[in-house]
Amino acid sequence: MQYHAFSIAKHGGHVQLIGYRETEPLPELSAHPNVTILSLRAAPRWLQTSNKHLFLLSAPIKVLLQAWTLWQNLGYSASASKWMLVQNPPSIPTLLIVSIICFFRRTGLIVDWHNFGYSILALKLGSDHPMVTVSKWYETTLAKAALANFTVTNAMAKVLKSNFRITAPVLTLHDRPANLYQPLLESERLAFLQRYAVLAKHFNAIVDKKTRLVVSSTSWTADEDFGIFLDALCSYSASATSTHPHLPELAVVITGKGPQKQLYLEKIRVLRQGDALEMVSIYTDWLTFEDYALLLGSADLGVSLHTSSSGVDLPMKVVDMFGAALPVAGWNKYEAWSELVTEDVNGKGFGSAEELADILRQLFDPSSQQLAKLKEGARVESRRRWDTEWGPVAGKLLGLTK
Repeated sequence: MQYHAFSIAKHGGHVQLIGYRETEPLPELSAHPNVTILSLRAAPRWLQTSNKHLFLLSAPIKVLLQAWTLWQNLGYSASASKWMLVQNPPSIPTLLIVSIICFFRRTGLIVDWHNFGYSILALKLGSDHPMVTVSKWYETTLAKAALANFTVTNAMAKVLKSNFRITAPVLTLHDRPANLYQPLLESERLAFLQRYAVLAKHFNAIVDKKTRLVVSSTSWTADEDFGIFLDALCSYSASATSTHPHLPELAVVITGKGPQKQLYLEKIRVLRQGDALEMVSIYTDWLTFEDYALLLGSADLGVSLHTSSSGVDLPMKVVDMFGAALPVAGWNKYEAWSELVTEDVNGKGFGSAEELADILRQLFDPSSQQLAKLKEGARVESRRRWDTEWGPVAGKLLGLTK
């Protein structure tokens, strides 16, 4: 959504960006004179839970608080505008509140579909749960209030037209990286690695390619099974200490925040104690946008565990990795995967821990040229940018580009 806001501002539009300020916005967005940022008050921590039974109790309270906060900000803090662009999910209570506000203010509603809220809820409660059924009805009904829709994949556009029966325009707008994510010169890569304290002890080995740098970003939620990654790393380590002694060590940096982080940190601790990660060093970190972009540009391989609750969404993290010319290994067992990654050109897909382990062994084999080939493919992909995608689709709809 920040990319949308910055593009609108660059083309002369005035933007009121409303959202939770859990992280700092893009620097160029905060500094732009055409952008006003309005922060939503986050729900209390005690309402955040991964427990299924507690969720059923806390969710209604959380929804009411969110509805009130949204109503206050949209109805009173924000001034009326020609268009309101809202990202979905979250669907509840967002779609209801924005539909009401747009009706009374005669504002055109555009929904930017990144996934379906009910499919994410189904991960927590199960697809047959009554709340999931109600959520799906709510989402499909209120979706018809939009005057136009953007989707991140062609597959998602088909679902909106056929299953949701949306008759308003549905335009595919593939996510592309912001200009912040760029391929690095070797001098820039070395400068970042030298000052990045997390990898200080690996600096010389990474430069000499005796250690390979792997990066993954996660929200530590149920739609990303990080156990698959850990199992693959254990398998790689076992191979590197026995049948494949020529394999390099791996330094793995995992970025992000989320509810399951402590669970996996404990699993990593146990694996370390059992010497299952002898050839793998795992670090978790939370970086600024600028440093995260530099980390991606400095890495040898990116890993995505995004499994897609709907089957038709795509992980933005892979888009950012390609922006930095970083080849990707990702979970590929969903319909829209091929819209983002070209197999054996800029990335490789896997459907199990052992398949990921095989990919790691193949790519990091010193005698193999596969990684170099994927790197070149990712560099070509990095030339596809947000501005070139946004202008002909969103810019044209908003009347900001021809």
